[in-house]
Order: sequence, then C-alpha cells, then structure tokens
Amino acid sequence: MQKLLVEFGMGTSLRRGDYTQAAVRGVKDALWHNSINLAELFGFEKTDMRILVDVGVQAPEKVDVAEVLKVFPYGQAEVRVQQGGLDIPRPDGDGHPTIMANVALTVGFDMERIND
Repeated sequence: MQKLLVEFGMGTSLRRGDYTQAAVRGVKDALWHNSINLAELFGFEKTDMRILVDVGVQAPEKVDVAEVLKVFPYGQAEVRVQQGGLDIPRPDGDGHPTIMANVALTVGFDMERIND
C-alpha cells in the first residue's frame, strides 16, 4: 500500500465509560472534518481505498473493532487498537471515567494497479 494521507481525530465517552463509543467518535472526527477525494485523483474507485485505523485508548481490550469498522461507508479498513488516549476521573466519583480516544487514519491505495 502506498500511503498518501494521514488524518487525526479525537473522541470521547463523557459519562458512560464506553471505549468503543470514544473510538467511533474519534474515527468520525477524523473523517467528517475532511473531504478525502484521493480515489478520483488517482483513477481509483472509493472501494479501492485502503484505510489503516490506529486507535489509542487506556483499555484497548474494551473496544469492539466490529463497531468501529461500521463507520466506514467504503474502502477496506483495518483497525488496530493500542494503549493510549486518556481516562480522566470524574469529580462525582461514579466509577466511570471520561474516556478520550485518539485516532489516526492512514489512507492509501495499491498503486501497482496503475502500472498494470
């Protein structure tokens, strides 16, 4: 894959302590703040887009990768969840921290196809 673009996002789960929700919101933040028209520039279909999704949260095992993948309307996405982000204790001490997820989307194509 030839990497062409990296976009960043941040998502939170303010009250529920939901790592998946924070990750999904981070992906949407990265996607919806940008218009990615790379496919047209290189003569590809949007379905050819390859997307590597790196998610950082304090409890990676609590992220439902299948839910994160549902955000992508096209392309071939791969999600990797790792240690990162922040858990911020809530002042009311209800046991659920505010969760912050950091997301990086790396977008590219299999450029070999152009040369065929």
